[in-house]
Amino acid sequence: MNQRFADTIVVLDFETTGLSPDHGDRAIEIGAVRIVNGEITEQFQALMNPGIRVNSFIADYTGITNQMLKDAASCGEVMAQFCDFIGDDNLLAHNASFDKKFLDNELAQISRHYQGEFTCSLLVSRRINIDSQSHSLGNLVNQLNLSEEGSFHRALFDAQMTAKLWLHMLDNIKDTYGIKRPPFSLMQQIANTPKKKVPKTLQNYAIQQVSY
Repeated sequence: MNQRFADTIVVLDFETTGLSPDHGDRAIEIGAVRIVNGEITEQFQALMNPGIRVNSFIADYTGITNQMLKDAASCGEVMAQFCDFIGDDNLLAHNASFDKKFLDNELAQISRHYQGEFTCSLLVSRRINIDSQSHSLGNLVNQLNLSEEGSFHRALFDAQMTAKLWLHMLDNIKDTYGIKRPPFSLMQQIANTPKKKVPKTLQNYAIQQVSY
C-alpha cells in the first residue's frame, strides 16, 4: 500500500460522450490539478477529439460542442501528455470509479499506464460529511461554502472544486482527530469503511501515531 500523504495528489475529472467506455464512449475533455503538501501547484486542461460525434444531451450538459472538438487534438495525443503530467502521483476523483474507467480505457488505447493509486472524494465525503443530504460535487461545494466562479461539468472547474473539497475534508480530519497529514492509504481505507466505524478507525489511527 502506498504510504505517501493524502495532501500530495493529482485530482482529475473527465467529460465524456457518455457513461461507459464499455459502450464505446470516449473522453472529450480532461481537467486536473496537482496538490503538493496541501497547495495547488499545477493544472492541466485539454479538449480532445474522440472521433465520434457528441450528442445534443452531452453538448447541453457540458457546453462542449462538436464544433469545439473539431480542431482539438486526438484523445491519444492529449492522453499521452496527461500521462506525463500524472507522473507517479496518486490520483483522486469525485465518483472515481467513473473517471478511472475512462482513464484506464484511454491510456490502454495508446499502451500507456500510470503508477499511482486511486481514491474517491465522493466515498470519503459520505463518511466525513455525514450530515449532507447529497454528496454531489455541486451540493457539497455550495454547502461547505467552497464556491468559486466557474461552470460545473467542465473538467478543470470540477477538478478544482474536488481539490478544494478534498483539502476541506483533510482539514476536518486534522481538526477533529488531530491527524495532521493523513497518509493516502488511510484515506483509501476510510473510503471503504462502513460509516459507523469511521470515527473509531480515525481515533485508533490518531492513538497509534501518538504512541510512536
